[in-house]
Amino acid sequence: MEKQSNITGNLQGYADKEKGKGGINRIYKSRLFEMIFSSKRELLELYNAVNGTSYENPEELEVNTLENAIYMSMRNDLSFIIDSRLALYEHQSTYNPNLPLRFLMYTANLYSNMTKDRNLYGSRPVKLPAPGFVIFYNGLTEQPDRQIIKLSDVYEVQDREISLELKAVMLNINRGHNERLMSKCKTLKDYSIYVDKVREYTKSMPLEDAVEKAITECIEDDILAEFLRNNRTEAKNVSIFEYDEEKHMRQVKEEGREEGEAYTLERVNHLNRLLARQNRTEDIVRAASDREWQEKLFKEFGL
Repeated sequence: MEKQSNITGNLQGYADKEKGKGGINRIYKSRLFEMIFSSKRELLELYNAVNGTSYENPEELEVNTLENAIYMSMRNDLSFIIDSRLALYEHQSTYNPNLPLRFLMYTANLYSNMTKDRNLYGSRPVKLPAPGFVIFYNGLTEQPDRQIIKLSDVYEVQDREISLELKAVMLNINRGHNERLMSKCKTLKDYSIYVDKVREYTKSMPLEDAVEKAITECIEDDILAEFLRNNRTEAKNVSIFEYDEEKHMRQVKEEGREEGEAYTLERVNHLNRLLARQNRTEDIVRAASDREWQEKLFKEFGL
């Protein structure tokens, strides 16, 4: 009971802080994952589960989440220091290969804040907490339980020796994945079950009804029970926003794919018409099976 009350009190402070920034509805645009793990106790449980550690005192955590990184129009989900280690956590419902780059920006900002009063031009080394990067993924696209995403994956040139690298671990937290991790962190497992329920119920009923049913069942089954009971309205609004956003992103991606296919088809048809006018039948046939030759013809005709 004390554990869940800690989440509730932390969430109320979180909501008050967000409203104080002038964004009365901004809390509804935050992530349920972030709200749940804004509690130091829950965050420490998650950290221990991910790292195989056994820290017991939540006050050992020094939370330093970027609240308002205006310079890059983004904010990170969760970051904190424990035992001279800097942990940065991100929750994602879509696969994003750019997260290592974002982690790099977050880390640079955090290190800058940590060292603003230190002498970076002196002969003594300025000690820094060692960083670690974890992505908690619960999207609909199938992903392995664990994978490494690297900053160097997006480099335009792949040199043999990489001067700057950043590796992030992406963990699939959908229901049925990473069971060992889930067994070590009940809150994470509960979150996974709740999200799965919402998704399942939306297949047969309106979103608002699906969220309401998932919340009611989870409270009855002791799944995030105290958190959902004491923060029902906030949790419901955030869940509806998240699902709507997830659905919108899927629709935009699908529309973009369809538009891209239509554009490609029209581009090929245009090329074939131009080649046909010049009686270049062999080029039409070759381009149908040789992508490089097709690209060369596109450049030739300025397509």
